[in-house]
Amino acid sequence: MRILQTKISLEGEWKLQLDESKQGLVLPYTDVITLPGTTSHARKGPKNEEFLVSALTDEYLFEGSVWYSREIDIPEELAGKSSYLYLERTRLTTLWVDGQEIGSRDSLNTAHVYELPQLLPGTHTITIRVDNTGYPTKGGHLTSPDTQTNWNGITGRMELQFYGESQLSGIRLDSELAARSVRITATLESKSETTLVVSAKSFNSEDSHTVEEQEYIVSPGKFSVDYTLGQEALLWSESAPNLYNILLVLKDSEGNAIDRQEVIFGLKEFRAEGDKFTINGEKTFLRGKHDGLIFPLTGYAPTDVEEWGRILGIAKSYGINHYRFHTCCPPEAAFTAADMLGIYMQPELPFWGTITVETDEGHNQAEQDYLISEGYAILRDFGNHPSFVMMSLGNELWGSKEKIDSFLKDYKAFDDRPLYTQGSNNHQWVPEVLEHDDFFSGVRFTRDRLFRGSYAMCDAPLGHVQTAVPGTMKDYDDQIVPPDFMNGGGQAAAAGGEIQIQYGTEAKTVQAGGESGEWIPQVPVVSHEIGQYATFPNFEEITKYTGSIKAENFVIFRERLESKGLGHLASKYFEASGQLAVACYKEELEAAFRSRRLAGFQLLDLQDFSGQGTALVGVLDAFMDSKGLVSAEEWRTFCNDAVLMARFPKYNYTAGELFAAHVELSCFRSGMPDSAQLLWQLAADGNVIAEGSTLAAIPAGSHYIDICDLAVTLPVVERMSKIVLSLSIQGTDIRKSYDLWVYPEQSSNPLEDIHVFTKLSEEALAQLEKGGNVLLMPEPESLKNAIEGYYCTDFWCYPMFRSISESMNRPVPVGTMGLLIDNSHPVLREFPGEEHSTYPWWSIVENSKSLIMDDADRSWNPVVQTIDNFERNHKLSFLTECRVGNGNLLVCALDAGKVSETPEGRQFLTSVANYMKSAEFKPQYQATVAELQALIQ
Repeated sequence: MRILQTKISLEGEWKLQLDESKQGLVLPYTDVITLPGTTSHARKGPKNEEFLVSALTDEYLFEGSVWYSREIDIPEELAGKSSYLYLERTRLTTLWVDGQEIGSRDSLNTAHVYELPQLLPGTHTITIRVDNTGYPTKGGHLTSPDTQTNWNGITGRMELQFYGESQLSGIRLDSELAARSVRITATLESKSETTLVVSAKSFNSEDSHTVEEQEYIVSPGKFSVDYTLGQEALLWSESAPNLYNILLVLKDSEGNAIDRQEVIFGLKEFRAEGDKFTINGEKTFLRGKHDGLIFPLTGYAPTDVEEWGRILGIAKSYGINHYRFHTCCPPEAAFTAADMLGIYMQPELPFWGTITVETDEGHNQAEQDYLISEGYAILRDFGNHPSFVMMSLGNELWGSKEKIDSFLKDYKAFDDRPLYTQGSNNHQWVPEVLEHDDFFSGVRFTRDRLFRGSYAMCDAPLGHVQTAVPGTMKDYDDQIVPPDFMNGGGQAAAAGGEIQIQYGTEAKTVQAGGESGEWIPQVPVVSHEIGQYATFPNFEEITKYTGSIKAENFVIFRERLESKGLGHLASKYFEASGQLAVACYKEELEAAFRSRRLAGFQLLDLQDFSGQGTALVGVLDAFMDSKGLVSAEEWRTFCNDAVLMARFPKYNYTAGELFAAHVELSCFRSGMPDSAQLLWQLAADGNVIAEGSTLAAIPAGSHYIDICDLAVTLPVVERMSKIVLSLSIQGTDIRKSYDLWVYPEQSSNPLEDIHVFTKLSEEALAQLEKGGNVLLMPEPESLKNAIEGYYCTDFWCYPMFRSISESMNRPVPVGTMGLLIDNSHPVLREFPGEEHSTYPWWSIVENSKSLIMDDADRSWNPVVQTIDNFERNHKLSFLTECRVGNGNLLVCALDAGKVSETPEGRQFLTSVANYMKSAEFKPQYQATVAELQALIQ
């Protein structure tokens, strides 16, 4: 940021005229507004009567032209000087001064700067027309109703800037790490040779460093000088974000200062080396999050450093060191805050589409030129920030790989400071690394070489978190470099052709082009938009929307739930689905940390995404406030610069079975000692079963440390027991815990003494009529009035991906969000657990269906129910009971044969059987045969 010779702030009250139909300025003005701000946040214009279901609702949405005007007094001492109007963060603008049209600007990412005619002393009228329609491009998340909303206004700095006859412009700072210096490139706008005086001082480090002042004689035009900081210079990184204020002063021949500018600088070198990124020569691992500029109080991104510091600081408290901005670039304040906190930033061009060439149908050269110009503007305006280390050309791009690569080449020639990627998850099914890619960001290399834990059904195959028996063995190393290639094998390239793909929030048929087969990346690989584990809405959040953006979607979801008679369960649905989501995130993240060939990940997301169907995928809400599901401290046990992990194949064991685990440490923490003491313990109900310690070497430069193997014979238990494996590195905050479950020996057929029926047959009804106890276990595959058993919570959100799957003629997602369990019910006395899904339920749920009870009496409630998504809101019964005639009935659509092959399944069935044999089996609800027949279809 430049410290100007003189500036006049234009913040405050402006005249306002809305011009929806773009008729032009109609005088007199009919309203006023305070700027910076937006018409929506100021509640100007008609109230929006349309309530969005798929996103938050802008209560005062206005789309069209808006005229803003005010008078400004120019003092005598500034009259005649070079002057500029600076407008930070706006839409399409046109400027008039004293009725004279000056020009137009269209950047969505960078400031609009107008050179003004010489201003005479006295009063002048500034008029700005802002239009939020007819953008040169769709704008991605810069203009999307899913995130910022399509606001109209000016949201950042507004000022007149005045300069003398000599000034510096276009200042660029390049780190020269080896020389411990900074190369300063700028343009001297002057009529004569001038003295440049450079000084620097660190300002945010315990180790203060003042650099000796140096003078340079510079001539008009572009110049470069090397300013030496010295070998004691402080470096900038995630762990030590040391910053300097570099002061640039122009002096005339008499030694008087005629221009003075101050720039923040961090000495660093962020590079791609092999399969990892390095910062100042040390390897680092990116722990990233997606950001779409969601700010639900205002609808637009803040432009003050304090607020961005708060936001980025929260993310860092959850172990995040990297931000990827989805089809947008944040304001300068975000980079400044990231500079101070040590966050690695990746802005992205505002594009989500197809890069075409001149001969392609629908080619839009003007849009393409605009997008590329936006990239150059972003680099010029924000490139000096040490946090600006990466840049992407867009999100999930398709089209000409040659054209995309040419853009990379040109950007790198213009500014080689950041690392570049062709885009985020480009050519999803047929990606490849381009010649000028510095790193690769995606989710798969070919159809089955996946390096993410979850996928939408329209992008199936699904990921291991969604489909595999839970364990902690999974990593992506064999997907990144398949063993066949290590042995000199490989496959030939597949032929091109048409394929149907998810395209944004729709479906599209595209040309795959020549697929490069089982190719191996030679650059760092970052996994794209990992996670996406949905939670049920927390309707308590509705009252937090006190600004111009309202959660009308939440209100609609609540009404839908209440209309099904389930409103009283909303908070329990939220908590239970949220705890399942946290467990899924833990496995997703640990799989990334276990992958020694991966360079990092980008979560979607740490916070909720308020649009695109309403994707409540965060452990933080849209305000970056905790949902109360997991603490930052606990989250950091599986998302931090040092993550301790144990690899073991399963969570469920039989009594006396050997538990074997391999303990390892993923460590990218600076200043680690050369050895560490691992403490481990297995305990049940506070009683220690086994414990020990291991001294492990941490070789310099090693980031994946194999600590030890554990082998413990589990106790012979008489009842189902939860055993906690605790790991910690002595004297540090590095720790981890896992819940394991041990089961007593059970009969291979726990239901042999129970009246079990798969259909509501005459025999079953007769047994009930005479007062018997009956277990009805319909064969899951035979049921139509039921939802498939699916342990994992829904991906992203059901409405959006149901629609996409239907448009692609592919299976729709199951769409459920885990279990809500009455864990105090005696049927589960011998299968104890939480109110939410835990791993003992995995094989049971996966071999089941849940009955749809929408038409059943509302007083008939399941003991264990499956949580449905907020679009369908089915009342889903996994396990329910009732009285029929004179007898008692328990209903569970479960494949008992498959379930009894597992210890947890046998334990569940044993608990069910013992309950049915007990005097406690006395259901309250009296069902009719007709009700049952309607339910079990």
